[in-house]
Amino acid sequence: MSQLDRAKFSETLKAGGVELVALSFVDNSGISRVKAVPVDALAAAASDGVGASTSFDFFLADDSIVVTSPRMPVGDLRLRADLDRVTPLAVHPGWAWAPVWKYDQDGEPHPQDARALVRTATERLAEQGLSAKMAFEIEWVVAADDEDVPAGGPAYGFSALSRHSGYLRDLVSALDSQGLAVAQVHPEYAPGQFEVSVSANDPLGAADDAVLVRETIRAVSEAHGLRASFTPKFDPDGVGNGGHLHLSLWRDGHNLCDWTSGRAPEAEHFAAGILDRLPALLAVGAPSVVSYLRLVPGHWAGVYRCWGVENREAPLRLIPGPAGSRDRAANFEVKCFDLTANPYLVVAGVLFAGLAGLGEGARLPAPVDRDPHGLDLERLPTTLAEAVAAFAADDTLWTGFGEELATTLVELRRRDVENAASLSTEEICAAARWRY
Repeated sequence: MSQLDRAKFSETLKAGGVELVALSFVDNSGISRVKAVPVDALAAAASDGVGASTSFDFFLADDSIVVTSPRMPVGDLRLRADLDRVTPLAVHPGWAWAPVWKYDQDGEPHPQDARALVRTATERLAEQGLSAKMAFEIEWVVAADDEDVPAGGPAYGFSALSRHSGYLRDLVSALDSQGLAVAQVHPEYAPGQFEVSVSANDPLGAADDAVLVRETIRAVSEAHGLRASFTPKFDPDGVGNGGHLHLSLWRDGHNLCDWTSGRAPEAEHFAAGILDRLPALLAVGAPSVVSYLRLVPGHWAGVYRCWGVENREAPLRLIPGPAGSRDRAANFEVKCFDLTANPYLVVAGVLFAGLAGLGEGARLPAPVDRDPHGLDLERLPTTLAEAVAAFAADDTLWTGFGEELATTLVELRRRDVENAASLSTEEICAAARWRY
């Protein structure tokens, strides 16, 4: 887009009532960070970028910074607004949202730009003549603004929907007006817990959607006198919030995850690559100490390395879809991820793992058709330290992410482990409750 076209774009937004644009990115600890510009400065923000410290790469969720080098505070990045994804915000009148690309001062892509990493992984998939569709399920718990106790009610209960019907209506309306097609919304298992699903998108779009959905939920919740928490473990005795990733693999308009199509071998190789690397992927998809309080048997979180058809206790679940629409609906679901993760890193990691499976011709083991607990199956990492060790030893993910980003992720995760070593489970839950 030319500078003139960018200026016209800004004028169109301004005519629609937009005065300010929130430029957002998700850091390596899964926290959405933001800078903002007046709409008149959006064109410049798209071409030249907005300055940001390189220190954001080293933030922990509690805003402390892991100093990995004496030169860490030196240098600057340019955050360039992605005009293809600018969205006026129904929840914040006068505001629009735009994710950013990260560049250095010389115009070179920043090696720790998670959005750029998704673009790279998607391009590598396209080189194989393939594409992917993805979507995140978003689960959250709401509590009154001055309380840490969520509202009670039967699991999936109509009474919970009735109590919050206006809240959910406003949420769906806001998402719809922002171009996010809601597939379903409903109360979940835990007290005060809800889930919303939006339609599948391309990998980058799916990660962008996950960011926008969460921030919309936060804003609508606040408007209703509520706080929203996406933490994987709101309290030690609860079931926790997941951030399941749904994905399907496509070639020439055909869904390769449709097991009845005869085109499944490539999807099997792709899925096997993911299954083989789940221990390492947990350092990306379940990247916090609190994540591992959720990853326990019996909570539909998927804690044994296996897969199954419609098996909700398997971390990799094949969803065939209803008869008559399987060519469109069939997909895999990765259940062991949560919303402390940076969705861009999750998407990129899954694509790199799947691509490796394709290159290796990897095969899935026999599907598990029962509760895997008690079977002779490998347990996925039970601590963040174990997941980090698996990530550090995985050549596919280390190479895909690149030396600089992979090293930073390992250092941040290890510091999180050290910081939580003396905390009780109650203290771990409390520390994460309103950070995510």
